[in-house]
Amino acid sequence: MRYFFLIILLAFTSHISKAQSHLDSLYSIWIDNTQPDSIRVSAFSDYILNGFMYSQPDSAYILGEDLVSFSISRTYLKGQAIGLNLQGVSHDIRGNSSKAFDLYSRSLAISEKIGDKNRIGIALNNIGIIYEDKGNYTKALSYYEQSLEIHEKIGRKGGVARSLGNIGDIYKANSDFTKALEYYLRSLNIREEIGASTGSSLKDIGEVYFYQGDYSMSLEYYKRALTEYKNLGNMRGMAHTLGNIGEAFKEQGDYTKALDYNAQCLELLEETGDQPAIAQLLVNNGDLYLKLGSYTDALDYCKRGLVLAKSVDHLTSQNIACKCLYKTYKTLGNRDQALTFLEKSLDLDDSLQLEETAKQLQLMEFEKVMLRDSIAKVDEERIVQESHEKEVHQKNLTRNYLASAGVLLLFIAGGFYSRWRLVRKSRDAISKEKDQSDKLLLNILPAEVAAELKEKGKADARDYNQVSILFTDFIGFTEQSVKLSAAALVSEINVCFEEFDGIITKYNIEKIKTIGDAYMAAGGLPIPTDDSVRNTVLAALEMQEFINQRILENETHGKPAFKMRVGIHTGPVIAGIVGIKKFQYDIWGDAVNTANRIESNSKVGKVNISQSTYELINNDNQFTFESRGKIEVKGKGAIEMYFVYFKISK
Repeated sequence: MRYFFLIILLAFTSHISKAQSHLDSLYSIWIDNTQPDSIRVSAFSDYILNGFMYSQPDSAYILGEDLVSFSISRTYLKGQAIGLNLQGVSHDIRGNSSKAFDLYSRSLAISEKIGDKNRIGIALNNIGIIYEDKGNYTKALSYYEQSLEIHEKIGRKGGVARSLGNIGDIYKANSDFTKALEYYLRSLNIREEIGASTGSSLKDIGEVYFYQGDYSMSLEYYKRALTEYKNLGNMRGMAHTLGNIGEAFKEQGDYTKALDYNAQCLELLEETGDQPAIAQLLVNNGDLYLKLGSYTDALDYCKRGLVLAKSVDHLTSQNIACKCLYKTYKTLGNRDQALTFLEKSLDLDDSLQLEETAKQLQLMEFEKVMLRDSIAKVDEERIVQESHEKEVHQKNLTRNYLASAGVLLLFIAGGFYSRWRLVRKSRDAISKEKDQSDKLLLNILPAEVAAELKEKGKADARDYNQVSILFTDFIGFTEQSVKLSAAALVSEINVCFEEFDGIITKYNIEKIKTIGDAYMAAGGLPIPTDDSVRNTVLAALEMQEFINQRILENETHGKPAFKMRVGIHTGPVIAGIVGIKKFQYDIWGDAVNTANRIESNSKVGKVNISQSTYELINNDNQFTFESRGKIEVKGKGAIEMYFVYFKISK
């Protein structure tokens, strides 16, 4: 394998020499003032795209600025559109999607102004890529189809091939591999016909076979793509394809080969500076070394990958790294470290579940549009058929026609019945998916906030004057973790938190989040009620009752159990959704910090409340109180506190 890579590098070096000669020729045309502006711009555009875009995208952006400035000085609008598009590609490659979108839109506006159909099609295609990256598959497909239509009309087969490939990406993202493969093969055939690069089409087809579990076919197409990228000198394409080959060997259980290809991939990625891809590859290597039993290497690669994944905010790689580190430390008998990374991976599972929910909402919208288009097509066919029947009826009034028409109508009825059944089945499937997605969303957000998010695409933050914030915390968690296996520890926490979920649902209180072994909830939002303070206190007391009962049960069976403190404070907060991809309903304000301090100054088995909470329920005959006087609290001064109890045992 290493000899194979050496051959690739030698061939690649030879190609670089030829490519550099071509780039020098393009640059000579650019600086030749005797050449027409259109020729100079075209040459400089190719120079930027082929020489810098996929290896030094930041340099490509700067050169694109030079192209735009030149075109403005010559009032050459097409040149401006080309330069803006190149700058957009540079930002897109570096992950700056908002800036890329702006530049593509400006390029589109200029292209529409001058009526340049080819540039319009290119800009529409690139805007579609931005929407696809954001998970908005419906809009992405719309832009790709517009681009495809334009390029087909003007006969630009290269643009047609690009649009077909991108449409295939949409169907692949929606797991419709049959349609994805259809579009990829059409794109490949056109590229072969016009002698264009087939690397991306071959890689895409390889990915379809990979997702279908046909790894031998996947490897065949990946290796063809690798050869194509090598001939082009496309380091980015080579790197990603080598990584894909490594994944295919990993799935086949050939971990040594996978590591060999990953090493080649990593070397190229470090040259291109693709940080998210490097993070993912380091983590994948760590997992491979774990499977091979090389624990020192597994720890090294996963730690390096985790640090880099955090710096580029790549949640999936962080999660895989934490799970790998948990398994490795557990195997090595380091329980403390294993538990630390298990907790981190569970938190990341929650964040990824939020991302998956957002993706499912987008997929539902995509499927809804596809169904609507299908129904529209049925209606269109019906109208055409009805028109045909009318025409035939006017021309033929004989008995033979009536017999033929009867047969025809019977055939049509059967076709419509089959299509009607298909549409109804599709509707039922989408309805089922919608119900599942709605259920998942309601596990994350309050119903009112979820409804606003689905309707508007966002949910506004709101101020609340009186919210009761509840915190719980297990005491001696670290000590108990030593006595329990990681699985038993997580299981015990889960039993407690599941019970807490049931209690807050009973009292109409909103769960905010769990933070390790702490549980946070709030009464009085998103819809304030008169009994929210009382209900929050009742919930806290029931939580303590459950924990006390749990302690007795576990001690009876000789098992360790958690003891718990609870604290409640009532005050003003701001509540809303945090983030875009990793959205989470949360609350902020000084009242939240105070509630946390009230909990930390509580005692085992007690529910501690602040003066503000006490004043709102002190006349309630369900409770009795024990004044604790003023207690000094770090950062807050002296705060009046009370223990609260049920007045009558339940």
